Amino acid sequence: MSDRMRPISFEKILLWITREVKEKESIFGIHKNKFYKNESGKSIEVFGEKLSSPLGPAAGPNTQLTQNIVSAYLTGSRFIELKTVQVIDGEDLPVAKPCIHAQDEGYNVEWSTELKVSDAFNEYIKAWFLLHILMRELNLSKQRDFMFNMSVGYDLNGIKSPKIDNYIEGMRNASNTKVWNECKKVITSNMNLFDNFNEKDLEKISPVICSSITVSTLHGCPPEEIEKISNYLLREKKLNTFIKMNPTLLGEKFVRNTLNTMGYVYITLNEDHFKNDLQYGDAVAMLQRLKDAARKMNLEIGVKLTNTLPVKIQNSELPGEEMYMSGRSLFSLTISLASKLAKEFEGDLQISYSGGADFFNVDKILAVGIQPVTFATTILKPGGYERITQMAQKLEKKLKGAFSQIDTDMLSKLLLEALNDKHYLKNSRTVESKKLSIELPIYDCAAAPCSIGCPINQQIPEYIALAGKKKYYEAFSIIAKDNASPAITAAICNHNCQFKCTRLDYDSSILIRDMKKVVVLNAEKKYIENIKPADIKSNKKVVVIGAGPAGLSTALFLRRNGMDVTVMEQKEKSYGAVRYAIPDFRIPYEMIDQDFELIKKQGVKFKFGINEDFNIDELKEKYDYIILAIGAWKPGRVPLKEGSEKAVNAIAFLERYKSEKENINLGNQVCVIGGGNVAMDAARAAKRIAGVENVSVVYRRTREYMPADSEELDLAVSEGVVFRELLAPMGIRENKLICQEMTLGERDASGRRSPVPSGKEVILDVDTVIAAVGEKVNSDLLKRNAIELDSKGFPKLNTACESSISNVYIPGDAKKGPATIVKAIADGKAVAKDILSKEGLNNDFEKKVIPIDEKEIYSRKGVLRDSESCEEESERCLSCSNICELCVDVCPNRANAVINVEGGFSSSHQIIHLDGMCNECGNCGIFCPYKGNPYKDKVTVFWNENDFENSKNKGFYIIDIKKSICKVRREDDKVVMYTIGEKDIVSKEMEYIIRSCIDKYSYML
Repeated sequence: MSDRMRPISFEKILLWITREVKEKESIFGIHKNKFYKNESGKSIEVFGEKLSSPLGPAAGPNTQLTQNIVSAYLTGSRFIELKTVQVIDGEDLPVAKPCIHAQDEGYNVEWSTELKVSDAFNEYIKAWFLLHILMRELNLSKQRDFMFNMSVGYDLNGIKSPKIDNYIEGMRNASNTKVWNECKKVITSNMNLFDNFNEKDLEKISPVICSSITVSTLHGCPPEEIEKISNYLLREKKLNTFIKMNPTLLGEKFVRNTLNTMGYVYITLNEDHFKNDLQYGDAVAMLQRLKDAARKMNLEIGVKLTNTLPVKIQNSELPGEEMYMSGRSLFSLTISLASKLAKEFEGDLQISYSGGADFFNVDKILAVGIQPVTFATTILKPGGYERITQMAQKLEKKLKGAFSQIDTDMLSKLLLEALNDKHYLKNSRTVESKKLSIELPIYDCAAAPCSIGCPINQQIPEYIALAGKKKYYEAFSIIAKDNASPAITAAICNHNCQFKCTRLDYDSSILIRDMKKVVVLNAEKKYIENIKPADIKSNKKVVVIGAGPAGLSTALFLRRNGMDVTVMEQKEKSYGAVRYAIPDFRIPYEMIDQDFELIKKQGVKFKFGINEDFNIDELKEKYDYIILAIGAWKPGRVPLKEGSEKAVNAIAFLERYKSEKENINLGNQVCVIGGGNVAMDAARAAKRIAGVENVSVVYRRTREYMPADSEELDLAVSEGVVFRELLAPMGIRENKLICQEMTLGERDASGRRSPVPSGKEVILDVDTVIAAVGEKVNSDLLKRNAIELDSKGFPKLNTACESSISNVYIPGDAKKGPATIVKAIADGKAVAKDILSKEGLNNDFEKKVIPIDEKEIYSRKGVLRDSESCEEESERCLSCSNICELCVDVCPNRANAVINVEGGFSSSHQIIHLDGMCNECGNCGIFCPYKGNPYKDKVTVFWNENDFENSKNKGFYIIDIKKSICKVRREDDKVVMYTIGEKDIVSKEMEYIIRSCIDKYSYML
């Protein structure tokens, strides 16, 4: 396998396109319903050329190959900014791989085409012809409604070199070039492929590919060099010119403050670029001179805003020391520079925009008078090229012809909006949070990350779909299969599923927990009414010590499947900390009671008010299986050097708050130590106590590192809780909390930046200190019962939570200390499965298959929309358990493809990788929910034997397609010769893939 792409011959790509569109109603996997046609008749004008859309891919990964440009055009791009060429090219141009990291913000370490300049030229000419053919053949337009804009860099001598000069001259008029004549010849000999395109259309195709150019000013390009290049292109080449300008023009202080304000504090700038790049005053003076020069020559000049921002690589996102930032983090900076320059020229400055443009802001950018608008990062994300269709449709009726003036007042307002727009603020999601810990399978890889990320693996897309159709009872039935506490988790689950949701890479997560709540409110009571306890199917008895979420879920799952279960609880009611410690403003008692009824109705027996000081030997005399779901109630150590005894335990305070809040006196000033959900509960509860004026949360790191759920942090702030960040509490002395000021140092093993003492002391006035520092497991109780413990005092358990004593299980918080409710339920599920297996009983956790409308799901791809209401959330769900294909979406080169395979698989949709179209940019690996890289781990189709031999990928190379002979690297890495039909040579799965490729997708081979 090589990171060098292999350009496809014009005849092959022509046959591929025409056959695919007729047989599959798609081109490079993009379905016809995403092809864009301007129905309004409105257009914009750039340098005298009319475009039916102001949009296009920026010079970059999406304009390097013919198929990239075709894909962009089909979906609505009409301003095609071709990837930059420079004198250093091909194998002489070192590009580190992987070279793209677009998980959230966008980063790259490549800048110009990886092809030789002559090969890049050929790709652009091939694309030029294909767009004309598709325009007529697909009835997208009667006249050319698109333009190409070439991009060159990075020094005048290089641009004057024969290599680049030939390129520019060829783009100015390609009629005498070899590739131009070859393409015409191929089209002429294949006219039978077309229904609408004809010889007259072919002769009308202009050989003038580009009448405009963009000067790419790589960071560090001397200011005088930029002006020399621009003058040369205007005066010598007579080309309308855009000049790329960099965010460094804004100055390091402004850029740093802006990034910090928007939450991108982790980005590390390189001060050298701010010193050495073009300076703002010089840029303005240069533009004034160039505008005068262009005017005298009846040409136009403008600026391309902006180039990427160079930043230091600190977290191994990409290889090397420096990478280039793009995407949403660049939006406010680019708008800032656009506003500043537009005011400087009183609105008379043409701007080609690129800097975090996406669906949520393209209309606002166009409205101020800026056009065209290009993008890269947004179409490197799930939805890919198909995102462009939605943007083009959004703008169609707002097109206003030629550039006239930028509305500087409106642009200033847009700048203010940009600084506060949620779509461009950094949120708490980390790069790693969406990835699953499961290896990428070679086949059948479609999976819902939300379901796999959920500790109890609920069938989330299925119940979301049913809820959207208001089939609440059916939806609840699916939820209740895996979830023993649906009402409670609908209110206070930490919803790990939402941090895995694919929609995070579109706009925002599906409101999964809220949807569950809708289902619970509409169906749980009826479901409970219809419960009939299962018959007892085993003569073995089970006792559960503890009626918290872990114990109750174990009891429910066992009883539902035929076991006799008794629950013993020392408190007078069920659900432990959920009932006794979590404040009622987070969850009402009614929802807790409702879930208890769900369990009780199944036939579980309960004994409340029982002493927890159990004896396993005595229990074994009556019960065959013992579940110790005793939780973690032992107060943790308060990290104070003095006065720790004066601190109030958070759980003890919350228990008292729920039982007698009106009798609590905390004084005026309250400080809560900790940054988790319990700390937020304590702080919010304290705010509700009479007499309390100020509540502060004291934490040794910053808010972004607090482990509490983001919404809990937001709620605390909205209720007036003050976060005192970077303070490490040292002691309580009289009515003072003594703290040490901290700074953030290097990242620790968890990825969090370690707090480092600054040496400064900060003293806070306080009447009450509440310590939310985590509760501990009562290991003494376990030790007394001869249960083996590890070095940390936790019980030694297997994956089913079984202890060192056979048939004695310890699920929930008693395992490792406080965890989430849903993890407790997951432990209960694991225990139940193990016991049922021992008893030879089946469990009822099997997944329910819900039919889906594939066309409807595909229609949602590439469509961004914010959450508007719970009722409409199901329309945003992408049904990832049935259709994933993210690796196909995000590949600029279309090197990952979906093929339809009949038989042998759980899904007919299978992914193959086309080796010759891949440059190992790594983008598919970033977005694949699994551990792994589709470009390495999926079945790979090789176009020649040399590539096959130089790769380790499982896959095949067709030696003789007529005889169906191929060379295969099997799943066990053994290389074999194989002819379709031979038995026991390759796996059935590999055979089905190869057979489908030959029979139905030979144009890809």
